[in-house]
Amino acid sequence: MTTVSDETSNVVPAEPDPDSPSDEAVTDAEQHEQDVSPASDGADSADTDEAEVAVDDEPVAVDDEPVAVDEGSTPIPEERGASRATKGDATEEPDEPPVVPASTETQLDPTDTEWWKNAIFYQIYPRAFSDLNGDGVGDLAGVIDKLGYLELLGVDAIWLSPIMRSPMADHGYDVSDPRDIDPLFGDLALFDTLMTEAHDRDIRVTMDLVPNHTSDQHRWFVEALAAEPGSPERARYIFRDGVGENGDEPPNNWHSVFGGPAWTRVTEADGSPGQWYLHIFAAEQPDLNWENPEVFDDLETTLRFWLDRGVDGFRIDVAHGMAKPEDLPDMDLENVGLLTNSDDDPRFNNYAVHEIHRKIRTVMDDYPGAANVGEIWVEDNERFAEYLRPDELHLGFNFRLAKTPFEPAEIRSAIENSLASVLSVAGTPTWTLSNHDVDREVSRYGHVDGSDEIDIDLGIHRARAMLLVELALPGSIFIYNGAELGLPNAELPDDALQDPVWERSGHTERGRDGCRVPLPWEGTEPPYGFTTASDTWLPMPDTWARFTVEAQLEDLDSTLSLYREAIELRYQRPEFAGDTVEWYGAPEGCLAFRRSAGHLVCALNTSDVPVALPPGEVLLSSYPLIDGQLPPNSAAWLV
Repeated sequence: MTTVSDETSNVVPAEPDPDSPSDEAVTDAEQHEQDVSPASDGADSADTDEAEVAVDDEPVAVDDEPVAVDEGSTPIPEERGASRATKGDATEEPDEPPVVPASTETQLDPTDTEWWKNAIFYQIYPRAFSDLNGDGVGDLAGVIDKLGYLELLGVDAIWLSPIMRSPMADHGYDVSDPRDIDPLFGDLALFDTLMTEAHDRDIRVTMDLVPNHTSDQHRWFVEALAAEPGSPERARYIFRDGVGENGDEPPNNWHSVFGGPAWTRVTEADGSPGQWYLHIFAAEQPDLNWENPEVFDDLETTLRFWLDRGVDGFRIDVAHGMAKPEDLPDMDLENVGLLTNSDDDPRFNNYAVHEIHRKIRTVMDDYPGAANVGEIWVEDNERFAEYLRPDELHLGFNFRLAKTPFEPAEIRSAIENSLASVLSVAGTPTWTLSNHDVDREVSRYGHVDGSDEIDIDLGIHRARAMLLVELALPGSIFIYNGAELGLPNAELPDDALQDPVWERSGHTERGRDGCRVPLPWEGTEPPYGFTTASDTWLPMPDTWARFTVEAQLEDLDSTLSLYREAIELRYQRPEFAGDTVEWYGAPEGCLAFRRSAGHLVCALNTSDVPVALPPGEVLLSSYPLIDGQLPPNSAAWLV
């Protein structure tokens, strides 16, 4: 393990460490300055009543239980995807949803083609954000209701996790109609209202796009199951004959990321055991065949459908996974794990995926002011950079900070690698500490040494410090809803778990539900103003009263107040300029760096004793100084 610096002292020095790696090793190739946009004029004057929840008198309940699929044989349904069950009743879904006139909305500012290079995105997991219709599940009306809160927070853009029509086997990442809103969240008219009201507050809206697979209730897959092997309908997906006697074995040994086999056998129309189809995720999520030109043609229609409604961009799910090797070689089962992949995993990161992204970029370029960010689980910096070439993605998610322990050498390595990963293509780095697939930072940092015990207060201290580290870095920031409240993961009972990983792992992996629990807004007991329903889709802890927006909004020492102040300073202060960082020598257990152009200094103390700071004015600290020194598990900005 490398050390934080080549020198150890009791004071963080005022000048960069001369033994630090050169700028070229850790920053963009082009040393240009980026304008720092001012904070929203209304950031400080927004009405704090925006945090209150308004609800409808008539609650609407919708069943979103996962769909069970037999891994051995999938029969052709009579009306696959033709109906949607609701609590206590079944309602028939029309073959074609009502036509809603196209919105006249455009991107927030088509003249600003580089807004994403220094933006703060706020990820909304819609099911968990705010419920306005009283069914216990978050919805678009709830998002609209909280736009004032997001304006108060000071974010540039929201990223909506999937809201497209879906049977919810994987909570929206199994899309049955990519050009409609699922009734669980609202409808197209409500979405258009969200676009207009968000843009009125200078907040951009980006959406989750799921191009690797569809729902098994998508019209195409229903047609594929009804068709014969070798048919055009099946050519839209990856169907293969089985191997072994009578084709009883899957075409290869691939495993699903969620656990279990990545292949499911279907029953043909005549009742005989048939072909197998590939699903890298759940069986309800069959992978599309991107060798088929129909697949991109349909995606282009989807892209233009939403961009024509004013969407400011997309987060592309599994952006490294769409292309599959033609020969579908076996994978190394010794290194396979749930929710992970390695760089040599044949299921992901095949070179043909880059041609897909070039085609997507061609469409995006017709909409100035829109941008894409790809979910790219690729460790190798050279391979990662390939996704960010000028004719591919605008941004690529880098998860190094979200996977890094609270240890200075590891944090420094993650920052250096993240900057180096975009260097060769003059790309923009991205930073995040958590999302809907990753444990919340408070829980990760709160682990007591060598045990499974979590000290929530310790986790909050460290998460606040890491916020200042993250926001001090050049590039784009992604904040997961609830991080600004200091939320930890929730401990859920087994019978409440809904993540497909729980079932597909044979109840050995609990999955990601703990970081997806609804947000607490007000009050002292569940559901904390999230809904008027007595129950929420995932249960909320009885101990979360301290984390509500109401409890933190007027408390200047709260985590929410720290987020608001840090975001405002990031936009207002010229010291945040520059695309490079310079490293300082630092005491043991500490690190410090400086932005190259603006000369903002960020110092982090992970030790258990206070440390002295270099000369300069303290702009902000994650916790109050102790006799002028930086407390343990804290960070500070200096100018």
